[in-house]
Amino acid sequence: MRVEVSGQSRQVEPGTTGLDLFADDPNVVALTLDGQASDLATPLSEGQVVAPIVNTSAAGLAILRHSTAHVMAQAVQGLRPEAKLGIGPPVEDGFYYDFDVAQPFSPDDLKVLEKAMRRIVQERQRFVRRVVSQDQALAELADEPYKLELVSLKGGARDDDGSAVEVGGDQLTIYDNVRRDGQVAWKDLCRGPHVPHTGYLKAFALLRGSAAYWRGDQRNASLQRLYGTAWATPDDLAAYRLRLVEAAKRDHRKLGAELDLFSFADELGPGLPLFHPKGGVVKRVLEDYIRQRHIEEGFLYVGTPHVAKEGLFHTSGHLPYYEDTMFPALVYHDDQGQPLEPRYFLKAMNCPMHNLIFKSRGRSYRELPLRLFEFGTVYRDERSGVLQGLTRVRALTQDDSHSYVMASQAAAEVDHLLGFITSLLDDFGLNDYYLELSTRDDSPAKADKFIGSQQEWDEATAVLEQVARRSGLELTPDPGGAAFYGPKISVQARDAIGRTWQMSTIQYDFNQPARFNLRYTAPDGSPQQPVMIHSAKFGSIERFIALLIEHYGGAFPTWLAPVQAVGVPVSLDHLPYLERVAAELRAAGIRVEVDAGDERMQKKIRHAQTQKVPYMLIAGQADADAGAISLRLRDGSQHNGLPVAQAIAEITAAIRERR
Repeated sequence: MRVEVSGQSRQVEPGTTGLDLFADDPNVVALTLDGQASDLATPLSEGQVVAPIVNTSAAGLAILRHSTAHVMAQAVQGLRPEAKLGIGPPVEDGFYYDFDVAQPFSPDDLKVLEKAMRRIVQERQRFVRRVVSQDQALAELADEPYKLELVSLKGGARDDDGSAVEVGGDQLTIYDNVRRDGQVAWKDLCRGPHVPHTGYLKAFALLRGSAAYWRGDQRNASLQRLYGTAWATPDDLAAYRLRLVEAAKRDHRKLGAELDLFSFADELGPGLPLFHPKGGVVKRVLEDYIRQRHIEEGFLYVGTPHVAKEGLFHTSGHLPYYEDTMFPALVYHDDQGQPLEPRYFLKAMNCPMHNLIFKSRGRSYRELPLRLFEFGTVYRDERSGVLQGLTRVRALTQDDSHSYVMASQAAAEVDHLLGFITSLLDDFGLNDYYLELSTRDDSPAKADKFIGSQQEWDEATAVLEQVARRSGLELTPDPGGAAFYGPKISVQARDAIGRTWQMSTIQYDFNQPARFNLRYTAPDGSPQQPVMIHSAKFGSIERFIALLIEHYGGAFPTWLAPVQAVGVPVSLDHLPYLERVAAELRAAGIRVEVDAGDERMQKKIRHAQTQKVPYMLIAGQADADAGAISLRLRDGSQHNGLPVAQAIAEITAAIRERR
């Protein structure tokens, strides 16, 4: 029979598998058959399009990591036979698995488990896929209550981040770990695919344990989660360990406390950050910057309420398609305690209210593109298991904008927005980025998760893809990652240590204009429906601050630094002189403090360094007599006897040029 392999037609014997095709390449861990990821052991069929999945690709690493999660779970049940299995998906840079156990896992347990995992790897146990009926799955997994729940849901379960945990797609499947003698060593309910055998897992490590809740819901059982990582080679694992060390130094939660930028309080609730004065400076500077940039790019500043009647969110589609991420309704009651209509909701998005602004009066084609922008604080009832510092919060402020355009203007507007975004990222030194195109999931199980016709989706996706390709930037697909109302481009930026962060988004929306009956008067006098393009440049300002803290390691460039300069007197006798110098700096718009404490000068310098202040102004008697200072930079270099005016010029230039 004939199949197409990596773009070339090949004749193969019936019964040929991916293991046969790629026997000479140990880096191939799975394959795609007509675009669907499958085990290498899957027999090929006439006319299929076959492509290898290698262990260094994103798909290959996910398969490696998921297979390693199975090995970890097998080791756990070997150490603690009473452990009940939750779920164990791959995640960015690694994997986890949840367990119902009597005692949390200790660091010593992790060492024992790693040794057990290595023994399993050495046995080269095969991952063997079986399709089972629901009754068969219920019988085989009778001792696994969480798996039984998944069987009953059959693909409807949700992970902590709200994503689906499918257990077999349209089928229920179990993977057996089979030893060389044919004995089944362990099994798990799983969709797959997996590597052919455990010998493929050459570079992994267990990282830590934590508490978790079944399906991410605090109302459910408390579980223990084990995190691990797996890579294609030992060198890749070693490089990742180094990145972990550097990432720990840059952790925005740690630096946020050390630099007195923000905090969280139990009394307030999880996911609700408090910005301290220094953090407030960073937030204000970013807000001023992005507000001015939007104005320069032709946007009009608007403001909208934090709550609205539920009917608004039914019209927008958020309640039918997004309600599980919204906070529960706010309900008024009458004197007898009976609920009154209408109910109100905290807004999870700003777009419905911007639609009302567009609709508030007649619009002409001459007004288009009409670009509306606001700093809108929105509220999302994120599950506690996914809250993480400023990167995932429940109250977030978006630099949210919406462009209303004629369909013929859509491509030009997307191009305009993409140029706006890339110039913005360059201002922050985030100049290593690529694009991701998120499209709808056309599988039957997800068909009801998206609004609009296939033709509308195809046209919208084509516009985004054409603009993205014209940009010359790397473009990667994200099938199924679109919002319910339209496809999107997201800008993925790499930080100083190579980690990828999803940044700005551009979303093409043909649905909300229809649902809100938005119209403009065309040149021929006819009413026409606009296209709505959502864009967020920072995304949320909270998450952007987290990214900047970690990208800069807390050492903000001068224009963003909460304190741009600190005066350090050689002795307290020189305080009055430094106070006069500081007044000159403030008059020039520089954020400056003077350290008037009783500590010695060297200790004050060390404190300024730990606070990552860009400039230190050191002054003794000779400096005071000469009207000068010693300007010490954050990197330790120092310019002595510098006239104060020259020091001010140096600092203001660094601010103005956003060095």
